[in-house]
Amino acid sequence: MDFFISSAYAQDAGGSSGGGMELIFMLVMFALIFYFMIYRPQAKRVKKHKELMGSLSKGDEVLTQGGLVGKITKVSEEQDFLVIALTDELEVTIQKGSVTSVLPKGTMKSL
Repeated sequence: MDFFISSAYAQDAGGSSGGGMELIFMLVMFALIFYFMIYRPQAKRVKKHKELMGSLSKGDEVLTQGGLVGKITKVSEEQDFLVIALTDELEVTIQKGSVTSVLPKGTMKSL
């Protein structure tokens, strides 16, 4: 029966020392790549957006996620809502979280 299957010999266990250390090194490298390429930039974006939401005040001109540009007329601190005036006659109530950026003064006049 030996002529159908060639004999396979297992490698000596002493010859592959360091297999565990290579695995740990690889896991540490993946963790560092994940931290610097995914987690850290996202955490910076979230921190910057929270600071933006905290700094909103009456009279600021803002851009929303939906593409609306308006001037803040009322800030509700306890409910996290804003009232923005799109025109002199039209006001819209939005959540603070939907504001993507604060525009420079006079932006609405130039539109």
